[in-house]
Amino acid sequence: MGVVVYKSKDLNQWLGPYPVFQTGAPFWADTSHGVWAPEVHFYKGRYYLFATFTNPGLSLSPMAENRNTEAIVKRGTCILVASQPEGPFTPLASESQTPPEWMALDGTLFVERGKPKMVFCHEWIQTRNGTVEVVNLSKDLAKPIGKPKTLFKATDAPWVRSLNLHQGGFVTDGCWLYRTKSGILLMLWSSFGPTGYVTAIAISESGRLSGPWKHLPQLIYEDNGGHPMLFKTFDGKLAMAIHQPNAGPIRARLFEMADTGEGLVVIKEIPF
Repeated sequence: MGVVVYKSKDLNQWLGPYPVFQTGAPFWADTSHGVWAPEVHFYKGRYYLFATFTNPGLSLSPMAENRNTEAIVKRGTCILVASQPEGPFTPLASESQTPPEWMALDGTLFVERGKPKMVFCHEWIQTRNGTVEVVNLSKDLAKPIGKPKTLFKATDAPWVRSLNLHQGGFVTDGCWLYRTKSGILLMLWSSFGPTGYVTAIAISESGRLSGPWKHLPQLIYEDNGGHPMLFKTFDGKLAMAIHQPNAGPIRARLFEMADTGEGLVVIKEIPF
């Protein structure tokens, strides 16, 4: 198992896959387990791959409030670097940049006032009530600086529903930061709502990562799809990528978006 890329000049015809990183010794992740949530950021002249890896053979301890029977295993987001987006990528460290004793996932890069930070999710399997966290990174992104701080819990959003009615399980997935044309800081993220796996928006009332975060009641996508990421198309339009459905076979779906200044609106799907 590893990370691959596909290439396109028009978002319609795609070439690939091309491998850019292969798990295996001496890297700690299990080669039999898939890699989750890969995303690439251009930062200070190099390309940084944020990806979530798992090793089911390495167990972790549950948090005090955990009552789940799910296996609590080693999972974390690692940052890798390359000189080009086609790789090959090399891990910046032997451990994850998320806390090694946490089940953590879906890390993303956000630079605030010149300081790099990673926003990521603390897995509900370990905590019961998943959280979105932020941790400062060193200038070269190789290591976390200080301890993570909680931005919000899954249940802070009034629309969130339990994944497991008997044991709880409130999910936080796929956080992505975006500042609108009027300067409002948004976070797109996913969890389970009234219709299943969905995508939503939260707004930082201070305009900073520290929040507080206000959760909008209107979901941006409700049809069993999520983990949103934003990008610009070749003609400069804002677009959102999600995966849908949430259980295999999973495929990407693309949507043209409108930045209203106050938030984001889906205009139409981009077929491919």
